Amino acid sequence: MMCRLLIAALLCVALPLAVGQVAVAQEEASSSFLAPFPRGDVYSVAVIGDDMAEGLWYGLSETFAADPRVQVRPKPIMLNGLMRPDHDEKVLALEEDLKRDAPAVAALMLGAWDRVSLRTAAGKRFAVGSPEWRQEYSQRADRLMKMMKRLNIAVYLIGLPNVRKFDANDDVQMMNDVLRERAYLNGMKFIDAYAGFLDENGGYSGWGPDLTGKIVKLRDGDGVYFTMAGNRKLAHFVERDLRRDLKQAQAARSVPLLGGADEQAKINPGKAVVNAGSDADPAAAAIAGSAAPVKPNAPSEGDQAADNGRISLKTVTPTGREDVVTLDIVRPAIPASVVALVTRKESADRASQMGDVLVDRIASGITVMSTFTPPSSAAGGAGRSGRLSPTQSAYYRVLVKGERLAPRAGRADDFVWPRPEPEPITIKPAFEPLETGSAEPPPVEEPPPAKKRRP
Repeated sequence: MMCRLLIAALLCVALPLAVGQVAVAQEEASSSFLAPFPRGDVYSVAVIGDDMAEGLWYGLSETFAADPRVQVRPKPIMLNGLMRPDHDEKVLALEEDLKRDAPAVAALMLGAWDRVSLRTAAGKRFAVGSPEWRQEYSQRADRLMKMMKRLNIAVYLIGLPNVRKFDANDDVQMMNDVLRERAYLNGMKFIDAYAGFLDENGGYSGWGPDLTGKIVKLRDGDGVYFTMAGNRKLAHFVERDLRRDLKQAQAARSVPLLGGADEQAKINPGKAVVNAGSDADPAAAAIAGSAAPVKPNAPSEGDQAADNGRISLKTVTPTGREDVVTLDIVRPAIPASVVALVTRKESADRASQMGDVLVDRIASGITVMSTFTPPSSAAGGAGRSGRLSPTQSAYYRVLVKGERLAPRAGRADDFVWPRPEPEPITIKPAFEPLETGSAEPPPVEEPPPAKKRRP
């Protein structure tokens, strides 16, 4: 009897641990930024920040009003910047609010009230943008982001847009640099709204194209805040990244489950797995057994067959006659193992995870968007790839910190002075010298004298 009670107690302890391990395994198997299985199967979005965040909340509410997957909270959570004297109390109150009802997604936008000097406890003041001010601003942003990270909230940090005043615009770019760095290091997504509101000359303009391409007024008369159309356009930058991550999270739902055939068919009907000898649902068994058996000598799934081809090019010969040259394009067969290695084991039915997005405006008003992902290194040991620290990546050192990578010797960007002495160049004669001997060179024949003409 005591043995039975002991076994039952061990099972009661082991079952929650097993369930927890399965949940952790599912989270690790997912590569999406958003959780694949949110609470209630609905992504709750909370907008946090200052007055600009209030306008962003209006735009997001209009955008996702008809989307059942996303539910924007009825009102924003106000947090008037990071440099206010009551910042610590505001962050503690925000943490208590989020603990009571933590959202799945948070759109964080602040900084409009942060252009104030820093005053220490000793009464000393530091101007906006000074090294001491930047350090304190970075630490406060880091504390806020780490608090939200502990609550497992997917945070989209929206940067400040450009403003009309020239000196204030420099401070805006400085604060965006600090926030971008902290968001990058804390695993959050930074959305650059600065480039989205520049005019064709790269400056400030209160007017611009809305989402339909019509030129409307986007900014208020103060040169800082947005109109209704501007808030809708601001929300569009968040919507673009959020919808892409929703698609990624939807694809990540096809993770292995320990439930029965009914649960598997409900979550993933196209890939339901039925264990042999189990009491499975007939419908789910029909789905799982509909696949044709694989032949022993059949190629593996994922192999790419050879696909050779030919192209014909017209050319002109030295004589001026046109000629047609045929070239063979060789595309050999690629095994599935090589395909999996190159694509980093991505499946055809799962959207690939995009990296952080960089937006830049070039000449002629063209917007260029590029993505990057943190590189990997094999420094973790033999047979194990370790992830580089974000601050050691070439992207972070060059585009964020402004460092210049060490050039290669002799390259065009190598400005080392004094210049190293070039290696001596040895010129090999075109012909081998004659063998030494008594042979004399052949005599040079003189031309015959010219004949004189008669007068």
